[in-house]
Amino acid sequence: MERPDDRVPSAFRFATELVAWVATPWALAGYSWPPAVLSLVVLIGVPAVFATPGDKTKVLLPVPGWVTIVFVLLQLVAAVVSAWWLWPAWAAVPATLLACAALVLEQPRWSWLLSLTG
Repeated sequence: MERPDDRVPSAFRFATELVAWVATPWALAGYSWPPAVLSLVVLIGVPAVFATPGDKTKVLLPVPGWVTIVFVLLQLVAAVVSAWWLWPAWAAVPATLLACAALVLEQPRWSWLLSLTG
């Protein structure tokens, strides 16, 4: 199976990741700064270190495709939960719609990632 063209899904995924990267530590910082810092390590650092070969050009520690999918799901959930926790509805609704669009658009890539674990 060939890697699908994921330029559009990548844009939606990246935009959702930005929401998660901003909103999650911001929401957690109101309670305690260590969880806020830990959220950045988990949301940015872990996916930067662990990647599926073929999905990224440089892979430090290879993982199967399903692990990459779990990382993306974590980002999507963090973006939605943090947006609703932190922001008013007029800001949380677009963040939720963005995450939903990314979830739908990611399906071809996820099928491809799962085929790599085979």
